Amino acid sequence: MEEAKKLYSQNAIAAATFFGGPAAAGFLVKKNYEQLGQRENAQKAFFIGIIATLLIFAAIFAVPENVIDKIPNALIPAVYTVIIYLLVERLQGAQLKSHKAEGGQFYSGGRAAGIGAIFMVVLLVGIAAAAFFAGDLSNRNLNYDAGQYQQAANQFTTNENKALQVFNELETASPEYLIGEFRKGIELWETNKAIVNDLDTISGLPQELITQNELLLQYCNLRIRQNEVIIKAIAEDTDIYTTEIEQLTLEINNTVDKLTGQNQ
Repeated sequence: MEEAKKLYSQNAIAAATFFGGPAAAGFLVKKNYEQLGQRENAQKAFFIGIIATLLIFAAIFAVPENVIDKIPNALIPAVYTVIIYLLVERLQGAQLKSHKAEGGQFYSGGRAAGIGAIFMVVLLVGIAAAAFFAGDLSNRNLNYDAGQYQQAANQFTTNENKALQVFNELETASPEYLIGEFRKGIELWETNKAIVNDLDTISGLPQELITQNELLLQYCNLRIRQNEVIIKAIAEDTDIYTTEIEQLTLEINNTVDKLTGQNQ
């Protein structure tokens, strides 16, 4: 028998958009198109979502800080969420309504919001990594071993990328594989904590980098806790941890924002 189609509703896509931007919306619209047998439209939707997200963040960074500070935090996500909601209505609204009328199944809004949060974390991590490791340390008047610090920072980023890779496989991999990868991720985050602790022993480290190290330790601890909760959610095959995962994701985002702001 043919497996029943399961789609993301218009409201679920809007929830993912608020957390993860147009890229998250593009991903869920892509999933819907794949279920509907429209693979060409699926690839286009995801590509457009990624490009739209990058353009939005580029525009935000181009706006003077004094202007951004006057804009309410929720306003920009609210605006592009409404736009995406209307676009989904135009692109897939009729098909989603028909699917519902025929008794078709839909994924939960919590699942969609969780995917949106993951997209936001991945994007913010990329921005933060570029911000606090791309600076030219040689142009700073600092009395410490910048080469040693940079080498350790590069290893931190390598481990981070490996630990985050599993988030790209959530939709396709088996629960057993995902649990194993998230456990490996915990080990990588523990290794990164050790790297940061070693950085603190570098002689002459400026206060700016000491503060950064404190935030990096906080970031690692949040990542470890996030992985632990996700493992429980997968092992128990339940959505009851969705709120906790979303809260941890928001705390991770806030920590990444602090790291990014410190290095601008």
